[in-house]
Amino acid sequence: MLTLKAPLRTPVLEKEVRRLNVGDRLVISGTIITMRDQAHKRAVEHDKIPVKIRDLVLYHCGPLVRMEKGMWKVIAAGPTTSSRMEPFEAKLIEKFGPRIIIGKGGMGPSTAAALKKYGAVYCDFPGGAAVLAASKIKKVLDVKWLDLGWPEAVWVFRVEDFGPLVVSMDVHGKNLRSGVKEKRVI
Repeated sequence: MLTLKAPLRTPVLEKEVRRLNVGDRLVISGTIITMRDQAHKRAVEHDKIPVKIRDLVLYHCGPLVRMEKGMWKVIAAGPTTSSRMEPFEAKLIEKFGPRIIIGKGGMGPSTAAALKKYGAVYCDFPGGAAVLAASKIKKVLDVKWLDLGWPEAVWVFRVEDFGPLVVSMDVHGKNLRSGVKEKRVI
Protein backbone atom coordinates (compact mmCIF):
# COMPACT_ATOMS: atom_id res chain seq x y z
CA MET A 1 0.00 0.00 0.00
CA LEU A 2 1.29 3.45 -0.87
CA THR A 3 1.67 5.78 2.09
CA LEU A 4 2.06 9.55 1.87
CA LYS A 5 5.07 10.76 3.79
CA ALA A 6 5.36 14.26 5.18
CA PRO A 7 6.73 16.69 2.60
CA LEU A 8 10.52 16.75 2.46
CA ARG A 9 12.54 19.95 2.30
CA THR A 10 16.07 20.25 0.98
CA PRO A 11 18.69 19.73 2.14
CA VAL A 12 17.53 16.16 2.79
CA LEU A 13 19.27 14.40 5.64
CA GLU A 14 20.49 10.84 5.28
CA LYS A 15 18.38 9.76 8.26
CA GLU A 16 15.26 11.05 6.45
CA VAL A 17 16.12 9.02 3.35
CA ARG A 18 16.77 5.90 5.42
CA ARG A 19 13.17 6.06 6.70
CA LEU A 20 11.78 5.90 3.15
CA ASN A 21 10.62 2.62 1.66
CA VAL A 22 9.67 1.41 -1.79
CA GLY A 23 6.11 2.50 -2.49
CA ASP A 24 6.18 5.62 -0.32
CA ARG A 25 4.69 8.71 -1.96
CA LEU A 26 6.20 12.12 -1.30
CA VAL A 27 6.59 15.69 -2.42
CA ILE A 28 9.70 17.85 -2.13
CA SER A 29 10.22 21.56 -1.57
CA GLY A 30 13.52 23.41 -1.89
CA THR A 31 16.31 23.02 -4.42
CA ILE A 32 16.48 20.43 -7.19
CA ILE A 33 19.12 20.16 -9.89
CA THR A 34 18.57 18.70 -13.36
CA MET A 35 21.17 16.58 -15.10
CA ARG A 36 20.93 14.37 -18.16
CA ASP A 37 23.36 12.14 -20.05
CA GLN A 38 25.99 14.64 -21.12
CA ALA A 39 26.10 16.45 -17.76
CA HIS A 40 26.47 13.12 -15.93
CA LYS A 41 29.28 12.12 -18.25
CA ARG A 42 31.11 15.44 -17.86
CA ALA A 43 30.73 15.45 -14.07
CA VAL A 44 32.12 11.93 -13.68
CA GLU A 45 34.93 12.34 -16.23
CA HIS A 46 36.10 15.69 -14.82
CA ASP A 47 35.28 14.93 -11.18
CA LYS A 48 33.33 18.17 -10.73
CA ILE A 49 29.87 19.68 -11.00
CA PRO A 50 29.40 23.46 -11.19
CA VAL A 51 26.77 23.41 -8.41
CA LYS A 52 26.50 21.70 -5.03
CA ILE A 53 24.24 18.62 -5.10
CA ARG A 54 25.20 16.99 -1.77
CA ASP A 55 22.01 16.33 0.24
CA LEU A 56 19.88 17.74 -2.57
CA VAL A 57 17.67 16.29 -5.27
CA LEU A 58 18.93 15.30 -8.71
CA TYR A 59 16.26 15.26 -11.42
CA HIS A 60 16.77 13.45 -14.75
CA CYS A 61 15.15 16.13 -16.85
CA GLY A 62 15.78 18.27 -19.90
CA PRO A 63 13.39 21.14 -19.28
CA LEU A 64 11.75 23.24 -21.95
CA VAL A 65 12.57 26.85 -21.01
CA ARG A 66 12.32 30.32 -22.46
CA MET A 67 13.56 33.74 -21.49
CA GLU A 68 10.83 36.20 -20.42
CA LYS A 69 11.70 39.71 -19.26
CA GLY A 70 15.28 38.73 -18.51
CA MET A 71 14.35 35.65 -16.47
CA TRP A 72 14.13 31.97 -17.35
CA LYS A 73 10.64 30.48 -17.31
CA VAL A 74 10.10 26.72 -17.31
CA ILE A 75 7.36 25.64 -19.72
CA ALA A 76 7.63 21.86 -19.30
CA ALA A 77 9.88 19.70 -17.11
CA GLY A 78 8.98 16.05 -17.46
CA PRO A 79 11.38 13.28 -16.48
CA THR A 80 13.66 11.64 -18.98
CA THR A 81 14.42 7.93 -19.08
CA SER A 82 16.84 7.29 -16.24
CA SER A 83 18.43 4.10 -17.55
CA ARG A 84 20.58 6.23 -19.87
CA MET A 85 22.38 7.58 -16.79
CA GLU A 86 23.17 4.10 -15.42
CA PRO A 87 26.82 4.09 -16.63
CA PHE A 88 27.49 7.22 -14.52
CA GLU A 89 25.00 7.28 -11.64
CA ALA A 90 26.83 5.16 -9.06
CA LYS A 91 30.01 7.24 -9.38
CA LEU A 92 27.98 10.44 -9.27
CA ILE A 93 26.23 9.32 -6.06
CA GLU A 94 29.56 8.34 -4.50
CA LYS A 95 31.42 11.53 -5.43
CA PHE A 96 28.71 14.19 -5.12
CA GLY A 97 26.16 12.82 -2.63
CA PRO A 98 22.65 13.56 -3.87
CA ARG A 99 20.05 12.06 -1.50
CA ILE A 100 17.13 11.74 -3.91
CA ILE A 101 17.23 10.98 -7.62
CA ILE A 102 14.09 11.52 -9.69
CA GLY A 103 13.40 10.15 -13.14
CA LYS A 104 11.31 7.59 -14.93
CA GLY A 105 11.73 3.95 -15.77
CA GLY A 106 14.07 2.94 -12.96
CA MET A 107 17.78 2.25 -12.89
CA GLY A 108 20.13 -0.72 -12.81
CA PRO A 109 22.12 -2.75 -10.30
CA SER A 110 25.13 -0.43 -9.94
CA THR A 111 22.84 2.47 -9.03
CA ALA A 112 20.90 0.22 -6.62
CA ALA A 113 24.15 -0.71 -4.86
CA ALA A 114 25.21 2.97 -4.61
CA LEU A 115 21.81 4.00 -3.22
CA LYS A 116 22.15 1.40 -0.49
CA LYS A 117 25.82 2.14 0.29
CA TYR A 118 25.63 5.95 0.32
CA GLY A 119 22.09 6.51 1.61
CA ALA A 120 19.98 7.72 -1.28
CA VAL A 121 16.70 6.77 -3.02
CA TYR A 122 15.38 6.77 -6.56
CA CYS A 123 11.88 8.14 -7.14
CA ASP A 124 9.64 7.99 -10.19
CA PHE A 125 7.81 11.07 -11.42
CA PRO A 126 4.89 10.31 -13.74
CA GLY A 127 5.81 10.42 -17.43
CA GLY A 128 3.55 12.71 -19.44
CA ALA A 129 3.16 15.19 -16.58
CA ALA A 130 5.71 17.75 -17.77
CA VAL A 131 3.38 20.73 -17.34
CA LEU A 132 2.49 19.60 -13.80
CA ALA A 133 6.21 19.45 -12.98
CA ALA A 134 6.74 22.94 -14.43
CA SER A 135 3.91 24.30 -12.27
CA LYS A 136 5.83 23.21 -9.16
CA ILE A 137 9.00 25.05 -10.24
CA LYS A 138 8.75 28.48 -8.67
CA LYS A 139 12.05 29.93 -9.83
CA VAL A 140 15.12 29.15 -11.91
CA LEU A 141 17.99 29.87 -9.52
CA ASP A 142 20.84 29.16 -11.92
CA VAL A 143 21.93 27.36 -15.07
CA LYS A 144 25.38 25.94 -15.81
CA TRP A 145 26.98 24.14 -18.72
CA LEU A 146 24.76 25.78 -21.33
CA ASP A 147 27.41 24.78 -23.86
CA LEU A 148 25.82 21.30 -23.68
CA GLY A 149 22.51 22.77 -24.94
CA TRP A 150 19.40 23.70 -22.97
CA PRO A 151 18.12 20.17 -22.36
CA GLU A 152 21.55 18.90 -21.26
CA ALA A 153 22.51 21.94 -19.16
CA VAL A 154 22.49 21.78 -15.36
CA TRP A 155 19.43 23.70 -14.16
CA VAL A 156 18.94 24.71 -10.53
CA PHE A 157 15.29 25.15 -9.52
CA ARG A 158 13.43 26.24 -6.40
CA VAL A 159 10.35 24.03 -6.13
CA GLU A 160 7.30 23.78 -3.89
CA ASP A 161 5.53 20.45 -3.33
CA PHE A 162 7.27 18.91 -6.32
CA GLY A 163 5.63 15.60 -7.10
CA PRO A 164 3.88 13.28 -6.75
CA LEU A 165 6.92 11.06 -6.41
CA VAL A 166 6.96 7.33 -5.69
CA VAL A 167 10.03 5.75 -4.10
CA SER A 168 10.87 2.91 -6.46
CA MET A 169 14.41 2.05 -5.22
CA ASP A 170 15.31 2.48 -1.56
CA VAL A 171 18.34 2.26 0.75
CA HIS A 172 17.23 -1.18 1.93
CA GLY A 173 17.90 -2.73 -1.48
CA LYS A 174 14.25 -2.95 -2.46
CA ASN A 175 13.18 -2.17 -6.01
CA LEU A 176 9.59 -1.64 -7.11
CA ARG A 177 10.40 -3.19 -10.48
CA SER A 178 11.98 -6.37 -9.13
CA GLY A 179 10.33 -9.37 -10.68
CA VAL A 180 8.13 -7.36 -13.06
CA LYS A 181 9.72 -8.86 -16.17
CA GLU A 182 9.39 -12.36 -14.77
CA LYS A 183 5.70 -11.85 -13.93
CA ARG A 184 4.75 -10.32 -17.27
CA VAL A 185 2.19 -12.32 -19.20
CA ILE A 186 2.22 -12.08 -22.97
